[in-house]
Amino acid sequence: MLRLLLSLALCCVPFAVSASGPRQSVEIQYVLISFDGAHDNQQWERALAMAEKSGARFTFFLSCTFLLSPETKDSYVPPHRSPGTSNVGFAKSREEVAERLDHIITAYRRGNEIAGHGCGHFDGKDWSAADWGEEFDSFARILRGAHAINDLGPAPADWARMADSVSGFRAPYLSTSHALFSAERAKGYRYDASTVSRDPARRETREGLAFMPLPMIPEGPAGRRIIAMDYNWYVRHSAGLERRSQAAEFEERAYSALISEFERQYGGERRPVQAGFHFTLMNGGAYWNALERFLAQVCDRDNVACIPIAKYMAATSSPCGEEGCRF
Repeated sequence: MLRLLLSLALCCVPFAVSASGPRQSVEIQYVLISFDGAHDNQQWERALAMAEKSGARFTFFLSCTFLLSPETKDSYVPPHRSPGTSNVGFAKSREEVAERLDHIITAYRRGNEIAGHGCGHFDGKDWSAADWGEEFDSFARILRGAHAINDLGPAPADWARMADSVSGFRAPYLSTSHALFSAERAKGYRYDASTVSRDPARRETREGLAFMPLPMIPEGPAGRRIIAMDYNWYVRHSAGLERRSQAAEFEERAYSALISEFERQYGGERRPVQAGFHFTLMNGGAYWNALERFLAQVCDRDNVACIPIAKYMAATSSPCGEEGCRF
């Protein structure tokens, strides 16, 4: 954690000067871990504990329907669908919502990022920019007003600041379109994390919107590339069916893919290593177990910063430049 804080504090100093002249600059290796959905409260507790243990900080792409109970779900009206409709359901009770809200504000206070994943987890590839605008408005309204909507008393003093801090979005199913990007720009999102790249990539800004694609990384005995996300591993390893008896094998494959990509970047170009996860355990929790091992191995190394995507955006928007902060 000390190394992380030092790296962030010095992120915008291009080099240090000694009596013998400037010292060689060292580029930081960024590790960007995110979670889609951010619903199950047990997984919230595990993610927060993982962050504290490893020193990492995460991006949580929140689906806002999980902030609505059965009694309040009709306050969400998705584009082209009936009120109270969602592909991923809603919270099961008001008490569950209250617990989740506590986890969200705790995560924010500890330096994690809350970002947008829409509300009902619909495939918006055919939506217009106006449709996406409606979805973004629903997300902002429900996130900001979750306590009042669910009759949970006043929100914490810093809740509005957290809600207003949302600057990034990942589309459900990674389903993108020009209409989506146009709507993101119109609503003031700073970055999109829905696209895919062949290798780890630095941010690319187009017309004021930065893009942070999930990379495809080599995985498995044949080293075939796959999107660095637990669901994609789940489909490749077991065709999307639970095979708990092979959990150790699948964990090792995921861990090996992550650590191999990290070592390649750490010893090479130092492009940000990014991976996405869900709050759903797959194949007996193999992929979360692999993530915990990975973070324990990398986050305390010299010149490594395991930080949220928004903080990476801030660091690389500084005088350090698009190639990442150096010191």
